[in-house]
Amino acid sequence: MDAAWLAKVLVERSLAAIYLIGFIVAHNQFRPLCGERGLTPIGDFLERARFREAPSLFFYARTDRAFMLTARMGIVLALLMLWGLPDRLGTVAYMVIWLVMWALYLSFVNAGQIFYGFGWETMLLECGVLAIFLGPSTTAAPLPVLWLYRWLLFRLMFGAGLIKLRGDSCWRDLTCMYFHYETQPMPNPLSRGFHHLPKLVHRSSVLFTHFVELIVPFAYFAPQPFRGAAGVLTIAFQLLLILSGNLSWLNWLTIAIAFACMDFPLVHPVQTEALPNALPPVVIWALFGFVLLRSIRPTLNLLAREQMMNASFDPLHLVNTYGAFGSITRERREIVIEGTLDVVDTPASEWREYHFKAKPGALAKRGPWIAPYHFRLDWLMWFAAMSGPWSHPWVIDLVQRLLQNDRATLALMGPNPFPDAPPRRVRAMLYAYRFTPPGDPSGHIWERRLVGPYLRPLSLEDDLFVALSGAHA
Repeated sequence: MDAAWLAKVLVERSLAAIYLIGFIVAHNQFRPLCGERGLTPIGDFLERARFREAPSLFFYARTDRAFMLTARMGIVLALLMLWGLPDRLGTVAYMVIWLVMWALYLSFVNAGQIFYGFGWETMLLECGVLAIFLGPSTTAAPLPVLWLYRWLLFRLMFGAGLIKLRGDSCWRDLTCMYFHYETQPMPNPLSRGFHHLPKLVHRSSVLFTHFVELIVPFAYFAPQPFRGAAGVLTIAFQLLLILSGNLSWLNWLTIAIAFACMDFPLVHPVQTEALPNALPPVVIWALFGFVLLRSIRPTLNLLAREQMMNASFDPLHLVNTYGAFGSITRERREIVIEGTLDVVDTPASEWREYHFKAKPGALAKRGPWIAPYHFRLDWLMWFAAMSGPWSHPWVIDLVQRLLQNDRATLALMGPNPFPDAPPRRVRAMLYAYRFTPPGDPSGHIWERRLVGPYLRPLSLEDDLFVALSGAHA
């Protein structure tokens, strides 16, 4: 009996589901973020970049229509993979579909600039390359490929553990969870409750995090049942993270990879002993050797004192290094964008607040459940609040789009406070946000304190936009 067969199928189907989500996000958001008139226009980027440095199909088709067609093609292929059609078409069709999905998503990642600069993007690409060699469910599980997924899982988890120990002191004094649930990028409905747990629970959570990320990963390479137990612990840890916040598909993708450890002998075995191999063993072992060779730099990075977090060492993102939350912010800061119909400030001026789909804004707004879906603009607004607008020039472009009531941009946000006519001026204010205490009589989720202006009021006639138009020309 091939005890690894079910593990292989779980890995492959889970990855197909996450690729589907990735392409849906690209379909809904890539054009207003990185399209022809996006906040970071792809034309400007491709004029500076070289194909060999950032391979992407969009070097040859850089129109909004091409972006939409590419995303739709990816959605269709991911659905076919979930449906299991390649299992009936054979190994060649299976490999071609995974290769095309990987190439399509690579095109978005390499052209997506800052809006695609997350560790889970390169991780999804690395997983996709390995999936090409898993083979359809009508074939036996290639054990070396499952070992490569375990090696990827090790680099992900152990890298996350090391970056914590080498980074913020709160990971060493066990206090990081005092702040994490409140200051994480995208809180969910349970985050406030997690934040108000006793400090003993928070300190125990940090110890458990260190155990799962620094000790458990070595068991991924142990025989059963230890390998399976390590996989179960990893999945349980990821489910806790899913319950406490929205981290895009990072946790879901980690669970998909952890299925590679779940090759327990089946109680009711699937009859897979007679299944053929998808590929000759020499091909599988050549892949194994290639990945190990490409793993030298990521491994050296793991051992380095100045460890990089979430870095890729080649433009194809074949073998990468990972890490998460090497530092924890102690105070949550949020940019609140406001607009007015008044040309000149008066005591009677009405500033209406723009809201986003997921990030905190209104004090009564409870964080939504969104993961594994990913609102990229909301996430980047969290980063932008950590430094001034000149470190994030796309914020200026966002303000310009709001002054124009740009439909594509507004589709990324909540209800438009200016549905009838665009605002005459837009500004941004910086606030410090905190969860309200349990049982707060206001019924609010958040309380906030004004820190100060983030971006002065701007109108379309402002010289700043004239300068930006010249820069984009």
